[in-house]
Amino acid sequence: MTIKRQPSWYDDEVRALYELASGFFEREVVAHVEKWDRQRHIDREVWLKAGELGLLLCSIPTEYGGGGGTFAHDLAVFDAQGYSGDLSLGIAVHSGIVPHYIAAYGTEEQKQTWLPPMARGEVLGAIGMSEPEAGSDLKALRTTAVRRGDEYVVNGSKTFITNGGSADMVVLAVKTDPKAGARGISLLIVDLRDTPGYQVTRVLDKVGQHGADTAEWSFTDVVVPASNLLGSEEGQGFGQMLTQLAQERLIVGAQAVGGTERAVDETVSYTRSRKAFGQSLFDFQNTAFELAECATLARVSRTFLDSCIEAHLRGELDATDAAMAKYWLTDQQCAVIDRCVQLHGGYGYMREYLIARMYEDARVQRIYAGANEVMKQIIARAL
Repeated sequence: MTIKRQPSWYDDEVRALYELASGFFEREVVAHVEKWDRQRHIDREVWLKAGELGLLLCSIPTEYGGGGGTFAHDLAVFDAQGYSGDLSLGIAVHSGIVPHYIAAYGTEEQKQTWLPPMARGEVLGAIGMSEPEAGSDLKALRTTAVRRGDEYVVNGSKTFITNGGSADMVVLAVKTDPKAGARGISLLIVDLRDTPGYQVTRVLDKVGQHGADTAEWSFTDVVVPASNLLGSEEGQGFGQMLTQLAQERLIVGAQAVGGTERAVDETVSYTRSRKAFGQSLFDFQNTAFELAECATLARVSRTFLDSCIEAHLRGELDATDAAMAKYWLTDQQCAVIDRCVQLHGGYGYMREYLIARMYEDARVQRIYAGANEVMKQIIARAL
């Protein structure tokens, strides 16, 4: 049994991409989860395979190496990742976030330099926003970039960086004018390969998503060409981030719904096969009622996500809608998975079972891309 329905925004091409991505995640990521967890990163070979299959930068124009699709194509991949039950591969950041900053605000040279190798999986991207003293409050970031002739000199630190242990480049949020508040924030493209002064200070030991190399960085007098500035002038970074964050939050929502649906499917299968007191667990009224409620929450989540995606594809998704989607869909994901763990009994707490790993991975969904409490503030301001 499955509760999953193909959304109305899935045409045949998008549906085929979803199926392709599903097979990729099961074969290349989930099948090797113990290896990824042990080494705390996913091998570059997996990224190259994703590039070969056309799963990276799906909505970036073909002249820059992308798939030439719409954002629906990107979301099909992220939805498939959510349903796989493992979020360790930082594909949402590499493919759904970083290249869109370059495509939207970059020069022709920047696009030609970075997007084609990212689409092939040869260059791995990261986004550098969060700092030890600035998470959801982006205005409080302290990393500076001081202009000296044709260069910037960058100093500061970043934390919670997805792909941080192996990234080749980053779209980095910096203060180019520390006295100007939000208007003093700019975005720089920084090449991290053999860069003096750049250091991965540690790869973080997380509760979940163990295969993801989430890291802390330091920058000490790192020299960056002034031509790597994103946008026509300094001070545009905060507005650029706000514009892109709605799309980022929709990505998290898509992963959440995929995960919610997989949790229900896994638990239906488990409770039908598990026997207790002479009958399957599924045949107990409490189990049936719990799963009926979880299936309903999954269906409502899917319907809400569909409406948000359709609005986004029409250019009508606003910050409030995106905040609602991010907060509510991830809340439901965590709640449903928690109930499904309970229905697995003791085995739901064993990492050899997918539901246990999903429980670990899902919790951070309510924190990154803007904590859910911040999402509620955004919603409340619009009332």
